[in-house]
Amino acid sequence: MKVAYVFATTNCQKILSKMIVPQLEMDGHGAKVVGMFFFMDNTFMLVKGTEFGERLQALQEKTGILLMACDQCADERGITDNLIPAAYAGCFPGLYAALINAGGVDQVITL
Repeated sequence: MKVAYVFATTNCQKILSKMIVPQLEMDGHGAKVVGMFFFMDNTFMLVKGTEFGERLQALQEKTGILLMACDQCADERGITDNLIPAAYAGCFPGLYAALINAGGVDQVITL
């Protein structure tokens, strides 16, 4: 099953960092994650030079996963030009197109 995650709540940071990313790093998540979309303060997780941003960068290089920040959220936080190289800022139309190009998804999970 191919899934995409939308990270919209403050609690998702713990779930992503303590559960999802470690599972993906060890090839034990159980589903193929084709994309992750980050909203609000969750966009800070994609900042280059941070430990978690570097983990996401490495994960993207390993799996090809789509990493995308809400463009308005990143702009409001002043980080659009400071995202890890694997991530970019965009909006839902761009997300839809990128997920289709990634082979589509079976389920979108919002956390």
